Amino acid sequence: MRAEQVTDPLTDHGEGPVWSIRWGGLRWVDMLAGDVLSLDSDGRVIRRHVAAIAAAVRPRRQAGAVIGIERGFALEDADGVVTALDPVWSDPSIRMNEGACDPDGRFYCGSMAYDQRPGAATVHRLDPDRSVRPVLTGVTVSNGLDWSPDGALAYYNDTATHCIDVFDYDPVGGLTGRRRFVDLTTEDLRPDGLTVDAEGGVWVALSNGGAVRRYTPGGQLDGVLSLPARKVTACTFGGPALGQLFVTTSREGLGPGDDPLAGALFRADVGVAGQPVREFAG
Repeated sequence: MRAEQVTDPLTDHGEGPVWSIRWGGLRWVDMLAGDVLSLDSDGRVIRRHVAAIAAAVRPRRQAGAVIGIERGFALEDADGVVTALDPVWSDPSIRMNEGACDPDGRFYCGSMAYDQRPGAATVHRLDPDRSVRPVLTGVTVSNGLDWSPDGALAYYNDTATHCIDVFDYDPVGGLTGRRRFVDLTTEDLRPDGLTVDAEGGVWVALSNGGAVRRYTPGGQLDGVLSLPARKVTACTFGGPALGQLFVTTSREGLGPGDDPLAGALFRADVGVAGQPVREFAG
């Protein structure tokens, strides 16, 4: 597997790539700038400011998007108008960080403290009726979340634990039975965003490891995509037949000239297809 550079290093903290036919392609965020970026058919990048923080974006079934913003959620309508919902919390030291939709059309977004203090964060769920509830507390750096092809399992990263966890999932009980899927502690690797392919393989971006790894549904390492940037943040499948892996990177905290390709978007043909993105039903 070889990665191809798609864009210049144009994000400070690129995150959360998502491919949707509703958008005609790829969107991702420059999180701390509060911008959503789109890649058009000619390879040009369109940047749009939506909030102080743009943590995660997913398509809505009725057109538009749902967006995780600094202290809650916002909805984009079919005309591109973004409306912030009521804040979920008031503490300015905590912000949203990453999210995804479950098989039943509910949007989850997890938070983190700006100083990354342990246990300060929560994963919240936005339901189609716009009600919000906490579903996971005591989190430190809430990150990647995605479901198995049959929707029965959800994989999740709290980056500070150095581990990938897996939950059982059903529409009523939600996320239950949390257990360890892969432990990266001995390698001192930090799992960031993740996506699950059509075969149930789990692709995990390593924020300090310069790579994306694929694990089998049984938790065995099955492949490594190396990137020419160290801070690899997230990945998603897109392109024709969802056969390409798109990968975001960050240059947050780096000095001028450090890690020169950090902040660029990359793409690779990885020999397996992804799943269509799950959409917000509200």
